[in-house]
Amino acid sequence: MSETVAFDAITQAVESGAGLPEVLRAAARALDGSLAVADAWGSTLAVAARSPADERALLARGSGVEVHQLRVADNAVGTLVMRVRGDGQESLRRLVVTLIASEVERVRAPKRISETESGELLRALAAREVSTRDEVLERAGTLAPLIADGASIIVARAHPQAPTQQGWRGRMRALAERGARAVSSGAVAALNDREGAGAEVLVLVPTTEDAVAERAAEAVAGELGAAMTGFSFALGRSRVAADPADLVRASGEALLAANVAQGAGGAGPLAFEQTGAYRLLLSAMSENPGELERFYQETVEPLVAYDEQYETELVKTLETFLEADGNVAGTAQRLFTHRHTVYYRLERVRELSGLDVSSSDGREKLSLGLKSMRVLGIPTADGPASEVGAAGGRVPRRSRRS
Repeated sequence: MSETVAFDAITQAVESGAGLPEVLRAAARALDGSLAVADAWGSTLAVAARSPADERALLARGSGVEVHQLRVADNAVGTLVMRVRGDGQESLRRLVVTLIASEVERVRAPKRISETESGELLRALAAREVSTRDEVLERAGTLAPLIADGASIIVARAHPQAPTQQGWRGRMRALAERGARAVSSGAVAALNDREGAGAEVLVLVPTTEDAVAERAAEAVAGELGAAMTGFSFALGRSRVAADPADLVRASGEALLAANVAQGAGGAGPLAFEQTGAYRLLLSAMSENPGELERFYQETVEPLVAYDEQYETELVKTLETFLEADGNVAGTAQRLFTHRHTVYYRLERVRELSGLDVSSSDGREKLSLGLKSMRVLGIPTADGPASEVGAAGGRVPRRSRRS
């Protein structure tokens, strides 16, 4: 790649407002190397590496890694570390350093707020442990000024599709925070407490604009997708909460959107406004969660339990059947199975739930039962084992809530 073409690609990424991660990826392509940027306080803002091992070598400043101080005028704004092929392109390297320094100055994050503090706030919002404006601001601590005028919540979930190394959950949190901070410099992220093989990261994005929240969610998805291969993801985003007291509501919206995205096979980022009929059930969840759970127990829970015990796919078959507008042939085609298998599974659904999918009333109740399951955050049986040494190729399902 010529220097002119490379320079144009980098400046286009800067001018488009795509964010620091995309600027760094353009620079890495131009230099045929791997790059990482940290702010003046040592927080990693973006990484464009060839592999996780290369990323670790960059951040550890291992052999062959160059270190460049990023300065704007007389102000130190951060550090760029790189490992590139060959010794040439000195003029292009200087241009890259200058452009990235300007981009870091534009989006640099404030001093890192402790992960403990931000985690306590985000987990308290998800668990509805706070309700009033004063309670939220008190729990926010030094975050309070950032969220006083508005914020949005993003929920990102990841599930390994193959055995993976320990420590990936912490890396996911760092990647999610990095992506969000490229758009909103005050964004913070924390791992939520969840059982099972997957991980859930909560991200708070200080903003008064829904467009900024949308871009932040897309940036989080981009960072995760680029740096974590072999994982499936589901992301949900809330509306902007104009008042800190509304952040509890926003957390519920983001969790619901993530549930719906996960149920759709990992679609996302999904905004709360895009969840359709699920939005109606969120109010029911807030006002009377016990009634919603009872409805789930009376409709879909027997199917979930059966799938767990016998490793069948009744829930997936039911969902696909409803999505196919009750067409058995279409269901079989989508599931890559025979229509007689679909008939057999739907008969098991009738026997276990007492609801017949051939009747409009049965289909309606089962459809609402599935939606209740998503709103309640109840997962179906987990897939492949995700931790080194997990036995049997499957991870036992546990009862849990989002």
